[in-house]
Formats: sequence, structure tokens, C-alpha cells
Amino acid sequence: MRLPTFPLAAACAVLSITLAGCSTVAEKTNFLSDESIKSKVAGTLGHDPASLTLVNRRTDGTNTYVTVRTNNKKEFACTLNGGNLLSAGLVNPPSCTPKA
Repeated sequence: MRLPTFPLAAACAVLSITLAGCSTVAEKTNFLSDESIKSKVAGTLGHDPASLTLVNRRTDGTNTYVTVRTNNKKEFACTLNGGNLLSAGLVNPPSCTPKA
């Protein structure tokens, strides 16, 4: 039995638009402040939040990507997931890796 292609294509289009909309909502409702990011990253890295400098940050969907620098000039790239309307404000522990 052959399924009609139009309803399947329409369902795929609706799903794509819905997922794109969710990503936009997550980005627009991100409420992580620079201080809360530094606090969360500091715990993961074992540093005091005051010893970290936020070099840059970018939000894409439900993820916030940041680069932090310690007082001894080491830089780390970190990813925080959550902190927006879609995650009900919950934030997973950051994942950080040293930058080369």
C-alpha cells in the first residue's frame, strides 16, 4: 500500500516549523545572567566566581556557549543547557573543556 506523499510532506513541514519555533522561544527567553553563568561554571571548574572573566557568550536554542578566563589566563569553553522558558528555568551542570 502506498501512502499519499502530500500529507507526509505536510507533516514533516509542520514538525520542522514547530521545532524551529521551540528553538527561537528558548533563545528569546534565556534568562541566564553573566553572574549566574560565572557561578555555575566556577563550580564545575573548581574556581571562585570572582576569579573568572566571561570572555564571550552565545545562545543557540536551549544551549548557551561561553568562554571564560581564569586569573591565571587559562581559558575554557563551556556549554550550559537550559535556563529558559522551555526548560522551566532549570540548568544542567556546565560542560567545560580547556581551550588550546
